[in-house]
Amino acid sequence: MDPVEIKLITALEDRGLRKTAARSLVTSRIENANDAFTAEQLCRDLPEVGRATVYRTIRHLVDSGALCKLPILDGAPMYSVARVEHHHHTICSKCGAVGEFRHSTVERVMRSLEKEIDGDIVGHRMEIFITCNQCLAKSDTGANSAV
Repeated sequence: MDPVEIKLITALEDRGLRKTAARSLVTSRIENANDAFTAEQLCRDLPEVGRATVYRTIRHLVDSGALCKLPILDGAPMYSVARVEHHHHTICSKCGAVGEFRHSTVERVMRSLEKEIDGDIVGHRMEIFITCNQCLAKSDTGANSAV
C-alpha cells in the first residue's frame, strides 16, 4: 500500500472517522490524482459516492493537514496532497497546475516579521500565481505559428 494512501486513511481514522467504502474510494482517487483537483472533479469521477461524503472527506483531510486547500483566481478552490512537511505552492493561472516549494528565505522573512507583528504568528502559507513553463511553451508555439 502506498504511504500517502496510508496517511490519508490514518488522517481520517485519527479524527475518529470509520473507514467506510465511500471514504476509501475518495482517498484512493485522491491518491491516484496526478495533479491538484477540485471537489467537483472528485464528485464527477466518483458518481457512486454521495456529494456530501466527498465534501466532508475533503474537509476532514484539509483540517488534519493531509490535504492543502489552494485558492484559485476566479474559481473553486483546488486541493493537493500535502507531500512535504511545511511548504508553499505555485499555481499556474492558465492551466491550474500546482507545484510545491520550500525556501529558507520565506522562513527567514517570517522570523523577522515576528519582531514587528503585535502577537504570536501561529502559521502562514504562500501561493505564488505563475504561468507555468508548459503554458509559456504553448503560447510561444501559438505565436510562432501565427507568423
